[in-house]
Amino acid sequence: MPVEILIIDDNPDIRLILNDLIIEAGYKTRVAANFNQALIEIDKKLPDVAIIDVMLDRGDNDGIELLLHIKNKNKNIPVIIISGHGNIEMAVKSLKSGAFEFIQKPFDHERLINFIKRAVENFTLKKENQNLESQLFHSYELIGSSSNIIKIKDQIKKISASESRVLINGPTGSGKELVARKIHKSSSRNDKPFIILNGALLDAKTYEKELFGEENVNGSISYGALEKASKGILLIDEVTEIPLETQSKILRVLTDQKFKRINSNHDIKVNVRILCSSSKDIKKEIKIGNFREDLFHRLSVFQIDIDPLTNRIDDIPLLTNYFIKKIFKTYNIKEFDLKNNIDYLINYKWPGNVRELRNLIERIAILSPNNDKTLNIIKESLKATKDDIFSINDTLSIPLKEARENFEKEYLTTQLKKFSGNISKTSKFVGMERSALHRKLKLLGVKDLN
Repeated sequence: MPVEILIIDDNPDIRLILNDLIIEAGYKTRVAANFNQALIEIDKKLPDVAIIDVMLDRGDNDGIELLLHIKNKNKNIPVIIISGHGNIEMAVKSLKSGAFEFIQKPFDHERLINFIKRAVENFTLKKENQNLESQLFHSYELIGSSSNIIKIKDQIKKISASESRVLINGPTGSGKELVARKIHKSSSRNDKPFIILNGALLDAKTYEKELFGEENVNGSISYGALEKASKGILLIDEVTEIPLETQSKILRVLTDQKFKRINSNHDIKVNVRILCSSSKDIKKEIKIGNFREDLFHRLSVFQIDIDPLTNRIDDIPLLTNYFIKKIFKTYNIKEFDLKNNIDYLINYKWPGNVRELRNLIERIAILSPNNDKTLNIIKESLKATKDDIFSINDTLSIPLKEARENFEKEYLTTQLKKFSGNISKTSKFVGMERSALHRKLKLLGVKDLN
């Protein structure tokens, strides 16, 4: 599709000059002669690039209002501000508000076209990156053979067919968003929007605006997540970060199935399936008064619990191979393996969970696949400590008995993790009687992993 430039200027001669210049440069155009026309054009369809006169028909700086309106809808759209009354203060204000460039009238035609070309390149690059990231995320599978992952896959199949609200619990980086996307993909709403509202990234003062939207004094509308997700799915990420005052309003929305934008008296009906995620223990948050119990019960008709990666150690080799193949295919990087270093990955605690593992594999792929620096990159990346990876060097300064106990404890803990805490399988692998293994684990102070 051809790139489309929206021209907003109240001077008909300037509009005509800009229109002819831009069409001659090979771009498609739309025009607006005043503030209200501009709002209609922006709300009808966002342009790829906008050129806005800073002063239109509603007083000083109404062009800046339009700039902010566009940025509220899509922050990546480049906006070039033009002005016949330009000064340094005006230029700084425009750029601080998110303008791509500021240019004074009368403008040099060649300079303006160069600005437009750069703006188009900037927008195209960001769009391609977004599409690549989206394709990557949508193409990721839920990988693992652990009982936890098998259970989650079964839950997704059953839950996706319903319209019920779901609460997804799990530590940071464990794959909560991926689970939510899999529910969306398998649901009847899969061809409708999937919108994420990240509570952890929002200021308490802006939460309601981001959720419900706002009708501005100038008549423009800022659409909230509930409207953006209409007929689709809204994922409220880190739901425990919702301010208490907003929690009561969300409860009312779930009860009445309607809401009002800020500064509006008009009811908007809700047709959205809500999923929530949390890396905190919500029941603890309820006890200390940070989260409403009645809202919790409304949002958690079903619960999916994702274990930390350190509790599903048998998934690590599968995930490692999966990410290697993904990175190889996506970035055309030479395929490699980490079989010789897998013990380091298995013994690490993975505080960043699956995301940390994926990032490590990507770092190795870029820096040194299949060479003698790989182990150094792993150690440096994981910042391994005595608690994270057992090292023979740590035993040189302690008595033999203590070194043996340390090794046995680390060895048996690792084997238990490999077999998801199954004593029978572990005892068979290590060559010990089941009862003898139980006694050894008790003596070493190794806790049951089940």
